[in-house]
Amino acid sequence: MFTGIVEELGRVRAVVPNEGGARIEIDAVTVLDDATIGASIAVNGCCLTVVELGDGHWAADAVVETLARTNLGALAPGDPVNLERPVRLADRLGGHLVQGHVDGTGAVRSRAPQSDGSELFGFDAPPDVLRYVVHKGSITVDGISLTVAGVDDGPNDRGFRIAVIPHTLVVTTLGARTPGALVNLEVDLIAKYVERLLVSDRSAS
Repeated sequence: MFTGIVEELGRVRAVVPNEGGARIEIDAVTVLDDATIGASIAVNGCCLTVVELGDGHWAADAVVETLARTNLGALAPGDPVNLERPVRLADRLGGHLVQGHVDGTGAVRSRAPQSDGSELFGFDAPPDVLRYVVHKGSITVDGISLTVAGVDDGPNDRGFRIAVIPHTLVVTTLGARTPGALVNLEVDLIAKYVERLLVSDRSAS
């Protein structure tokens, strides 16, 4: 379980194809502090298992399914990635409950600078993700816990908007994301449980 508070902006060291999947090597410092083989680290919001540790870098194996359903399949050496270790029971929950299980991918639609130094991002999202997105609710974009500033659910305009503060632009991949860039999306876990409970209740009646 994660919180969506990015600990470190790592950088892809190498991507080694392996029978359809790939071993992804990442340069990092902070997340290696207590890392062990078999530990979990979220990469752009996708939970991966540490399979190799080196001096200032680590590696994880991404299977075919992961590469197809996330933006990890598009990573190349030199690309920045958002990194977060799992939350500990004694930690503050600064973001929201994040599983590290990507629900789908969206794309940056627009970004507009605001007078206070923040930027208003527009994201396109598939219908099966957007159904769980609500105004002022939480969503994870590339592993970053963010608050929804608006939802666009018209017939020709399906997506959502996020106001991103200057600090987040500096310490995460969002600062370098341009229109058209693919992003990983994970919706609020609670929303999915609520929907499941409501469906079950209707089926029982």
